[in-house]
Amino acid sequence: MRFWHWLERIRACFFGKTITGAAGVSMRIAIFGWGSLIWDPRELPREGVWQEGGPVLSVEFSRISSDGRLTLVIDAENGAPAPTRFVQSPRVDLDDAISDLKLREGTSTRHIGYLNLRHGKQACRIQEVAAAVRDWANANGFDAVVWTDLGPNYQEERGIPFSVEAAEAYLRGLPKTLANRARKYIQNAPAEVNTPLRQRLRESGWLEN
Repeated sequence: MRFWHWLERIRACFFGKTITGAAGVSMRIAIFGWGSLIWDPRELPREGVWQEGGPVLSVEFSRISSDGRLTLVIDAENGAPAPTRFVQSPRVDLDDAISDLKLREGTSTRHIGYLNLRHGKQACRIQEVAAAVRDWANANGFDAVVWTDLGPNYQEERGIPFSVEAAEAYLRGLPKTLANRARKYIQNAPAEVNTPLRQRLRESGWLEN
């Protein structure tokens, strides 16, 4: 993944363009988070600490990760509105901020959402999300924003539509070691992320209150 990062930088030097706009433009960039990025940022470059007050987005634990956990993603169909958090990136180039988040998430550029207010460019699965992010960035003085834009895949992985009941049954059927890992992930999500599945798991006793 680092190879592609440097390839993008070299291409920018020779051709003067990047995937997000003109090269060499200093920007104030925010990173959005709502899940493990907040409590387990690892080596993600950032300035200061995560702050409350990000835009409200619809999220749910509706993506099955490679290790079997149910992870939080933006999900317009099954999710519930939840306030996100934000932190400022130390980068002043949007492509660098995208590469930072891509490396932390272990994913590709196409799964990183971004909004570039200066150049009117964006990459986002859901247009309503882009509108909410744009309003937030304008109100808070940011030139650009990046976030993880992986989508739900429960039906793709399990062959049945996502529902709170189906997701709870899936979690209860996991082997003990994996179930403990999945429980820790959901338990550690920010308190304000109170999705329908999280509520159900607390009510049923699978999660601690």
